[in-house]
Amino acid sequence: MTDGKKRTVHSAEFKATVGMEAVRGVKTLNEIGQQYGVHPVVVGQWKTELMERAATVFDRTRGPTPAVYADEARLYGEIGRLKMELDWLKKSPDYDRRDAKGLDRPQRGTSDRAAVRTGRGGASHLLRTADATRGIRGGSGAVRPD
Repeated sequence: MTDGKKRTVHSAEFKATVGMEAVRGVKTLNEIGQQYGVHPVVVGQWKTELMERAATVFDRTRGPTPAVYADEARLYGEIGRLKMELDWLKKSPDYDRRDAKGLDRPQRGTSDRAAVRTGRGGASHLLRTADATRGIRGGSGAVRPD
């Protein structure tokens, strides 16, 4: 195989500079190509592209996006995040059991973090906390009714 020359990737600023030099018309495309180390055909291509896209430079309106659209994008992002969380929670094994027993309804006079005993004493009762609902039976670590 022959050791060919690697392609050079030029920045947009470099292309604009060379293209503007060609648009001015002070030098020929060959002179500009020699000065910048670029083939004269490429200089001509950059010149024509610059001339064709010159009108689109001023088409865009400048300034920040309106607050209405920025707020809308933030809200749509939050909706997507909340939907993902809901789907994740629905896949939880406790989701069906909690809904069937009605344990998602708030207890009267209790805060979210308080542990609430449901049932009337006996050997087994339910202890509800903000994190989990679990049945506790008698034994060494059981919570005894008052």
